[in-house]
Amino acid sequence: MSRLQVVSGKGGTGKTTVAAALALALATEGKRTLLVEVEGRQGIAQLFETEPLPYEERKIAVAPGGGEVFALAMDAELALLDYLQMFYKLGGAGRALRKIGAIDFATTIAPGVRDVLLTGKACEAVRRKGKDGRYVYDHVVMDAPPTGRITRFLNVNTEVAGLAKIGPIHNQAQAVMRVLKSPETEVHLVTLLEEMPVQETADGIADLRAAGLPVGRVIVNMVRPKVLGEDHLNGLGARRADIAKALSAAGLGGARRGGLAERLVDPLLEEASEHAERVALEEEQRAVLAGLGVPVRELELLPDGVDLAGLYRLARELREQW
Repeated sequence: MSRLQVVSGKGGTGKTTVAAALALALATEGKRTLLVEVEGRQGIAQLFETEPLPYEERKIAVAPGGGEVFALAMDAELALLDYLQMFYKLGGAGRALRKIGAIDFATTIAPGVRDVLLTGKACEAVRRKGKDGRYVYDHVVMDAPPTGRITRFLNVNTEVAGLAKIGPIHNQAQAVMRVLKSPETEVHLVTLLEEMPVQETADGIADLRAAGLPVGRVIVNMVRPKVLGEDHLNGLGARRADIAKALSAAGLGGARRGGLAERLVDPLLEEASEHAERVALEEEQRAVLAGLGVPVRELELLPDGVDLAGLYRLARELREQW
């Protein structure tokens, strides 16, 4: 299992939820994971029902078996201050630069540098070791930008090539890319069984492969159960009388012509037809995903939404499938 797990996906597919569940899944059996958020939305804090996360690594959950999940909400400005202190020992001068807006200017005018800082912090956590010589974290999970931006975000070496041919920033970008393009890293894409997210996933995989970035798994989120099997869906229209009798037997009025049971048949048939159409479309998208040459995993739709208990449930599913 790779030590850096990057999770991306089209907006609305639940990539932050999947990243959080994956961090929990990887922390079982006494392991430690770090869940890194790079977009500043505080989605991790909401999922774990905790206060907004500061720019520091903080324990937010305990996994089954005694493992621990830590979280870090990335801040590009503070990451740049860390960087300046690490390489240039600016100390108070770095804080002064922030006050006059120089830090914000630097991360805005050179977005490639911003991505180096954000990815660099995650890669540093991957490589970090304690005094005992062991890795501080068994796994680092990154809740990354959406699929449409993930390749450019991760391919930081290309982004900064025109900004810094030599020097600390260039060296930092090279060190980051050595981690991101190594077996230590996997990039997973979250999707739904819908045409647009699936197409964006296919495009994202193609872009990642072209950039030499390691593709992990496709995770299909919010999969709805099949209420009716194929044998039930076939020929429903020809079984009107049987459906009416079944409704009557269930206590929904007599089966006489014009009775309640008969009036319920058409709405039920219409709903069954819509369900059959949705199932057929989902199977088409499954076939597209199967043709991408990437392992596919599925997570069920939680009918009551994703609360903390639901997050642990998804983590258990991922653990069983991984």
